[in-house]
Amino acid sequence: MDRRVVITGVGLVTPLGIGVKQSWEALCAGKSGIGEITRFDASGFPTRIAGEVKNFNPEDFLPKKDAKRTQLFIAYAVAAARMAIEDSRLVINEANANRVGVLTGCGLGGLDILEENTKILQDKGPRRVSPFFIPMMIGNMAPGMISIQLGAKGPNASIATACAAGTHAVGEAYKIISRGAADAMVTGGVESVITPTCLAGFSALKALSTRNDEPQKASRPFDKDRDGFVVGEGSGILILESLDHALERGAHIYAEICGFGMSGDGFHMTAPAPDGEGAARCMQAALDDGNIPYTAINYINAHGTSTDLNDVYETKAIKAVFKEKAYSIPVSSTKSMTGHLLGGAGGIESVFTALAIHDSIIPPTINLDSPDKDCDLDYVPNVARKVELEYAMSNSFGFGGTNACVVLKKYR
Repeated sequence: MDRRVVITGVGLVTPLGIGVKQSWEALCAGKSGIGEITRFDASGFPTRIAGEVKNFNPEDFLPKKDAKRTQLFIAYAVAAARMAIEDSRLVINEANANRVGVLTGCGLGGLDILEENTKILQDKGPRRVSPFFIPMMIGNMAPGMISIQLGAKGPNASIATACAAGTHAVGEAYKIISRGAADAMVTGGVESVITPTCLAGFSALKALSTRNDEPQKASRPFDKDRDGFVVGEGSGILILESLDHALERGAHIYAEICGFGMSGDGFHMTAPAPDGEGAARCMQAALDDGNIPYTAINYINAHGTSTDLNDVYETKAIKAVFKEKAYSIPVSSTKSMTGHLLGGAGGIESVFTALAIHDSIIPPTINLDSPDKDCDLDYVPNVARKVELEYAMSNSFGFGGTNACVVLKKYR
């Protein structure tokens, strides 16, 4: 018998703010977290804008010694995890540590430390490379460090499925609890790759917006004038628990997770499958997993990257799955405000979807001034909407044709 799984805590570090309150309020107010890049001199790049996290101090969340040798993406994950655990009031101790696991998604890991040590190797030789280089770079150090800091000794893993990683992590953590392999999981996604090589690589793919003179208007999903995505950074972490475990300790419940789907396009390295065929199969798989009729869904947090193909194909995929109801389901892309957190996107967007259900408010898609003629659904343009939500879906699709989708519902 599969166990019911609920969300009892959330934590956010985003370009909109540090902490759930700051990020969520800014999101619902339709504010953008995109600005000029300050991490390095981007003047020679076609794209000079990103969604940077502002005013973050790792020492607020990590012991001073650890903070100094912890890469930014790891620090973001630990910070969001600490917030989520505090929010959930879950106490991890010797008695339950083995039953609390950590599973996060990350696309690229510590790209900045790789750049730094590659340069040191070239300029000064192998003896000058930092002994912390490898542990600071690898993506699984995010769940590793969360586990060390929180004392969680249950299942521990990191998923690296590009832009679907955060959602894959949430879905797999849900399944771990559902089948009884843990009572609680710390899960979500993280990414921090606003670096020269990342910017150069995505620029070479012609994937990024070059609207450098209007950073806050650069991410414009479903708009006919969109010209690419904007890289964001940060982390979104959720505490999942079996319902029995949560009820036993009187936990506050944000929402219930009730479906998870995955699929592969089997089509192209970077382009989505024609007409969103793979995305449609993924959404259908999530509905099937929870025995949820398509007519029950009343909000979709879209992948909505602000790229030419994704926005059209995701729209077509929604129509294929939801048939005549597609036009009456509110769909929004929070990437219009946070930018695209790559492997971290599914983490923050799962949190946003849970909060949308909990607070009965759908965040908007900002910068949607002139919808693309092929994007003709209800994208909640520019202004948040108060709506009682029963079931909501969050989509993530990644390079390599890897797709993930979770369905959340109001806890009753």
